[in-house]
Amino acid sequence: MTAEFAVALPAVLLVLGLLLAGSAAGITQLRLEEAARSGARALARGEDAASVGGIVRRLAGDSVRATVAADGGWLSVTVSGTVSGSVGPLIPWTLTARAWARSESSNARVASAPGTAPLAFGRAA
Repeated sequence: MTAEFAVALPAVLLVLGLLLAGSAAGITQLRLEEAARSGARALARGEDAASVGGIVRRLAGDSVRATVAADGGWLSVTVSGTVSGSVGPLIPWTLTARAWARSESSNARVASAPGTAPLAFGRAA
């Protein structure tokens, strides 16, 4: 019985580790999606880039990267980041979420700002 346990234990631990890594990635993806949706809604209401950046940071964390773009009357917020925590190094993927919202003002224009800051927001009047 001890030999069977010694053989089965690494396999059980591997499956448990994969489940934990998968659930951490799923939770991170949900946080990114919620941050993108909330940022797009705030942007459509006419919030400034600093407010949208604060919303994204509060919902998805300080290590995310976000960009804002406009296509006609539609505004988009794209948020990307990696899995944090102890299982983060096990998952080298960059997760991304994008949300679109229709601008509530007819003359709103948004342009992505260049740079390597964790939040790259820019807004032109």
